Amino acid sequence: RGYLDNITAIGPRTVGSPENEVLAVNYLLEQIRAIERESTNAHKISVDIQRPTGSFSIDFLGGFTSYYANITNVVVKLEPRNGAEHAVLSNCHFDSVPNTPGASDDAVSCAVMLEILNTLAKSSEPLQHAVIFLFNGAEENILQGSHGFITQHEWAKSIRAFINLEAAGVGGKELVFQTGPENPWLVQAYVVAAKHPFASVVAQEIFQSGIIPADTDFRIYRDFGHVPGIDLAFIENGYIYHTEYDTSDRILTDSIQRAGDNILAILKYLATSDKLAKSFEYRHGNVVFFDVLGLFVLAYPARLGTIVNYITAAVAFLYLSNKLLQPKTRAIHNLKKFVTAFGLTLISWVCTLVTVLTVAVFISVIGRSLSWYTHFYVSVFLYGTAAAAELILVHTVAKKFFYKSVNEQYLGDIFFDASLMIWSIALAMITQMGLSSAFICTLWVAFPLLAKLMIHKEFSQKGTTVKFVMMYMLGMFVPYLYMMYLSWTVFEMFTPIMGRSGSEILPDVVLAGFIVVITMILSSYFINFIYLVENTKKTLITLTAVFVVTLILVCSGIFFPYSSDATNPKPKRVFLQHTSRRFHDLHGNVVKSDSGIWINGFDYNGISHITPHVPEINDSIRTPCEEQAPFCGLPWILPVHFMFRLVKNWYLPAPEIFPRSPIHFKVLSKELMPWNSVRLSFEVSGPSHMSLYVRPHEGSALSTWSLGDGTPVASLGGDYFVFYSHGLQATPWHFWLELTAPEKHSDGMVSLAIAAHYFFGEDQKSPQLHALMERFPSWTFSSGWSCTYDLFVF
Repeated sequence: RGYLDNITAIGPRTVGSPENEVLAVNYLLEQIRAIERESTNAHKISVDIQRPTGSFSIDFLGGFTSYYANITNVVVKLEPRNGAEHAVLSNCHFDSVPNTPGASDDAVSCAVMLEILNTLAKSSEPLQHAVIFLFNGAEENILQGSHGFITQHEWAKSIRAFINLEAAGVGGKELVFQTGPENPWLVQAYVVAAKHPFASVVAQEIFQSGIIPADTDFRIYRDFGHVPGIDLAFIENGYIYHTEYDTSDRILTDSIQRAGDNILAILKYLATSDKLAKSFEYRHGNVVFFDVLGLFVLAYPARLGTIVNYITAAVAFLYLSNKLLQPKTRAIHNLKKFVTAFGLTLISWVCTLVTVLTVAVFISVIGRSLSWYTHFYVSVFLYGTAAAAELILVHTVAKKFFYKSVNEQYLGDIFFDASLMIWSIALAMITQMGLSSAFICTLWVAFPLLAKLMIHKEFSQKGTTVKFVMMYMLGMFVPYLYMMYLSWTVFEMFTPIMGRSGSEILPDVVLAGFIVVITMILSSYFINFIYLVENTKKTLITLTAVFVVTLILVCSGIFFPYSSDATNPKPKRVFLQHTSRRFHDLHGNVVKSDSGIWINGFDYNGISHITPHVPEINDSIRTPCEEQAPFCGLPWILPVHFMFRLVKNWYLPAPEIFPRSPIHFKVLSKELMPWNSVRLSFEVSGPSHMSLYVRPHEGSALSTWSLGDGTPVASLGGDYFVFYSHGLQATPWHFWLELTAPEKHSDGMVSLAIAAHYFFGEDQKSPQLHALMERFPSWTFSSGWSCTYDLFVF
């Protein structure tokens, strides 16, 4: 904890700031040298300060290119006295996003790594391989530090596996949410070594699907270093991730101890493993892995999982076909009844989904979105009860009017079989898609089928006896318990993300969809009870009453989405940029200029809750799109424009800003190249963070440039985005673009804009920006900085 308190005491550690490049680096070096002095003779410790410069393209956030200059990495190698040919890497990052102390993201991981380095250095047991500790100084700049290390550092060549320590929340248990690619021996290492396991291939497949707008250094080591690894992250309390509330006192000592125990054990295991030296030989297939209530991890090859899945599905299909086709005289009758039950189950699911999503859209349209953000139970009372009531209603109506004189036991039996068939089809399809998460379907086919076979006699008896219910519940125990455990983990991760997912996504629709899916899963083998019990009236009335009361309360606005509670804040995120813009024509003349504070609410509610406190932020100052300029002529720090609707952006007029260290942009040369192409060379100097936006005009094309691998990568929408950052000292940035055009354009070939972002120091906040932020209510987290935007045409 001492390490953590001291790192966060430095304050926000933005790349390029003295806090990040000097104070944090000096603190890390002091601690490493103190550890080195106390190390035993069994080890040798080497320390290196790396300051790389480089460039790469990445398909994250719609695709963009990154350029970094003179950023800082602190690298420590702990190896046996005689040296080691192979190494395992442990990675954390000590930089933070602006305006946050970054305790969980990611100072706590660096504190854990320092303690592990200290423990290993004092041990008299020699290691077989080296352990390299990378204290990465530029992860928040979209993974630049790890790229500089893995592509340029001489020690990188010896790395055979890595562990990446990250955060998507504050404290709690650290979840293994990515492994590989392939290399099942790494998962096995975690299974054997981790003392407090928490891992899920479901989390891996959700994360790698891209539906969470985040990424980690895992991607860089995998794609640029071609090294396999394990990605861990704290996921609890994501409400305060990347905010001023991410302080060291909010991270429990238990969380730090738990993470330290796990990571130390895994690193020791890998550093003494024979497999590390030949890791490339063990690259075969993926692994299905999941922890069982945090007690232990089950892991097995995905190939084996595929076989088990298909066998389970085949057994279920055999059971069902045998049952439906016997006796032969009633086969057609049985099939008709079964198909009807199957169809009714699917219809009930579709009706439930449509009904609940309609409620969610209505809630969003009337401006009551995120009412459950601080009060999670509201989502269960609103969408959970609606889902359950709709399911019961459809089947109650079917039972009353469609199955008037049909035997109840027969109906219970046939609807159980219909659910079993749905799960068996899902199991076969998801396995065919190659998803390891299909193991969940296996649980939902195997255990209910076993339960059915155990109590098949009771199924045909009149009435639902206590014995029948008890044995039925016992058979369903495993899949239900695991599903509840998994659902809670998913909600814990996703609910806070809805507060930072932009204004394009309707968070109520997403959460309502989740709740409906979980309701359908959990009710799938209880639909048959609707047909077995005499009456569902009381249940329906109760569920409907809870839903109606909750709906009225939500519509009245009683559940305020955000909270400024000191012990458990759930703030609304707002980003403000005091911007001065200048638009130049082909001859270099300024044709338009303005200045204002550009305001972005980071969730679907926009600024609606803030307007009563700051009345001038209203519909009269909506942000217009400058159609002729790339990215609407706005100074995006990252290409996340697709996540935001401009109708939910505001541009409040404000005085022009004059940074003390302004940007300098000049054209060095314009050369005619072969094949009708023109090369434009530029020089830029400015603050540590800049964004470059490029839009070739109609008829011309950007064919190559000096960035990344030379092939320009367009962002969503067709414009090109370059994220630039530098450390403390950096020479001016030189780059060139090559454009092809079949003929001369009177309006030029390309529009090029550059924005300078002032994230720290005396230029960060103008008096006007500071005064506006002071007026924001206590339940907001407002992150503000100054920036300039210049557009040129060539």
